Amino acid sequence: MTVNMMTSKDVTKMIFNKEELFILDVRNESDFKDWKIEGQNFTYLNIPYFDLLDGVEQILSDIPTDKEILVVCAKEGSSVMVADMLSEAGQTVSYLQGGMKAWSEHLEPVKLGNLKDGGEIYQFVRIGKGCLSYMVVSNGEAALIDATRMTDIYLQFASDIGANITHVFDTHLHADHISGGRIIAEQTNATYWLPPKDAAEVTFTFAPLENGNAVKIGDTAIDIHALYSPGHTIGSTSFVVDDSYLLSGDILFIDSIGRPDLAGMAEDWVGDLRDSLYKRYKQLSEELVVLPAHFMVIEELNDDGSVAEKLGLLYEKNHGLQIKDENEFRKLVTENLPPQPNAYQEIRQTNMGKLNPDEEKQREMEIGPNRCAVR
Repeated sequence: MTVNMMTSKDVTKMIFNKEELFILDVRNESDFKDWKIEGQNFTYLNIPYFDLLDGVEQILSDIPTDKEILVVCAKEGSSVMVADMLSEAGQTVSYLQGGMKAWSEHLEPVKLGNLKDGGEIYQFVRIGKGCLSYMVVSNGEAALIDATRMTDIYLQFASDIGANITHVFDTHLHADHISGGRIIAEQTNATYWLPPKDAAEVTFTFAPLENGNAVKIGDTAIDIHALYSPGHTIGSTSFVVDDSYLLSGDILFIDSIGRPDLAGMAEDWVGDLRDSLYKRYKQLSEELVVLPAHFMVIEELNDDGSVAEKLGLLYEKNHGLQIKDENEFRKLVTENLPPQPNAYQEIRQTNMGKLNPDEEKQREMEIGPNRCAVR
């Protein structure tokens, strides 16, 4: 039988299309339990590679014959070896190119829609980490929002569609992933915008993103209005784009809300979080399409792979928006938090410009699932 190679893009398309896939994950059990490739119709078997060094005969009865089979490991090498053994045993299998390292870094662009006066808005789905970033394009100019550290992907995409990146925004100082915003701004001579209340300790220059800012992209009437919405961080800022889209950062997700504790200020910021969700956002049009900076579970993806929902519908269905009692809300948000993101303090310091880790160290800091929400 043959061994095929499957790319992260191939697997992403299978997730978007809700296809079936059987994944043999040969990482350690603890790594698998912490973070794995998720698909609505994916099934799994986790057997550490070192348990298969003497052969794969013990697991052949657990490998289905009616599904595509993908072998996954951390960096690729172990999965190639196991896939070869399965092939010699008569199975047709694939291995994941680049392993979970590549999976963590894959970005899939999805077009969300056209803007009123010309132009488009795109979402970049970082499928392995749950991160979402955005590009607003008008008349050859582009604004980038909440970019990841995989800067080349955004630069190439802008080049392919004939746009120059003129503005780069971070909705807040990120703690779960390293921002690519500052590097992209330097490489393109774009203006880099940060909420000043999150930027008190940064070591570089930036444009202060404050309530009432309106930034024009191209020469059409596309304004990005900044809406101060603290809670996840003290500076968290949302954007209303084209009177149609609400970029909510890490304040509001599809079925959860942002956590206020990643700077050690949960008790202080939980009131701000509630005000942003239950008062500030309530003043906005329910027809706005909410575009968050993260998704939590694969079920939040729409049929086209996008993560988006109207604000009015979220007020009906989002669990974090149904807690009428303020004390109950405070208790939920401060006492029921998932584990902190890996290396989140180092990530915050990197995003402040205080640390400058090399690329391999940055990968290591980001390994693991997204943990920005109250679940």
